[in-house]
Amino acid sequence: MFQARPHKARAIAIAVAAVFVVALTTVAVLLRNSSTGANFYVSDQVAMAGIGLILAGGALWFARPRVRADREGVEVRNMLSARRYPWPEIESVSFPDGSPWARLELADDEYVPILAVQAIDGEHAVTAMRELRRLRREAATDQADSDD
Repeated sequence: MFQARPHKARAIAIAVAAVFVVALTTVAVLLRNSSTGANFYVSDQVAMAGIGLILAGGALWFARPRVRADREGVEVRNMLSARRYPWPEIESVSFPDGSPWARLELADDEYVPILAVQAIDGEHAVTAMRELRRLRREAATDQADSDD
């Protein structure tokens, strides 16, 4: 089984999430000591830290994409959904020029973006595409052998 996730986007998402948590937790701790004339309570501090956690969760959403492939098919998990596609449904695995990520091309000119394989990952994306295409070729060979 082959699995890939974005590298740079994932690292950035984790760093941004950490900044949200640290920054808003620091603000929450220092909030009671403010000399602005406003009255802040423990509930305000908890709410501020909670907002940091919510924002961090939103940032980590960008680390969610994943692609898994084996001889039977491909599972694509993007931001909002995950779906498995058997190889016979897939016409090709492509990475169009200028596109930020790869895609599965299905029948009737439909395609599914693979957010886990991104152009900014350079050699990692090349390796992922080679592996996906190799698995697709093997599946096509297996299908041809079983048809004989």
